[in-house]
Amino acid sequence: MTSGEAEVAVAEEKARLVRGPGTLLVWLYGVMVVGAVSRSVYQISTEFDRAPLAYSLSAVAGAVYGFITYSLVRGGETARKVALVCCAVELAGVLGVGTWTLVEPSAFPDSTVWSDYGMDYIFIPVLLPVSAIYWLRKSRAPRGDAA
Repeated sequence: MTSGEAEVAVAEEKARLVRGPGTLLVWLYGVMVVGAVSRSVYQISTEFDRAPLAYSLSAVAGAVYGFITYSLVRGGETARKVALVCCAVELAGVLGVGTWTLVEPSAFPDSTVWSDYGMDYIFIPVLLPVSAIYWLRKSRAPRGDAA
């Protein structure tokens, strides 16, 4: 391996997001994709008229989880930045919907993934973006090593 190839390999390893805690984040986001998407598909296809807002928000949550999972697996500095923005949007969604469900419970005849800050999902929806934001900021490539 030449010195240039070695430098590329080192830069690629630094750009990987699926290492250490990143592996756990990918796994947890993958579980949340399955949970949110399967729940919303079932509810939208069988009882959409009962709580369209709640079921639509669950579908949006599933799509956000899927995109973050993809970004983490893809890796690289651009994917890290995109995932960081998406996690911030996810956290804002969880906090906004969680507060909305507590302040105006009548707006949600059925719960969403983000209702009550993710209480139905053991509060993973509120803890996951905080953990991911921390990991993504910590795993930032040093200046000049961006992949």
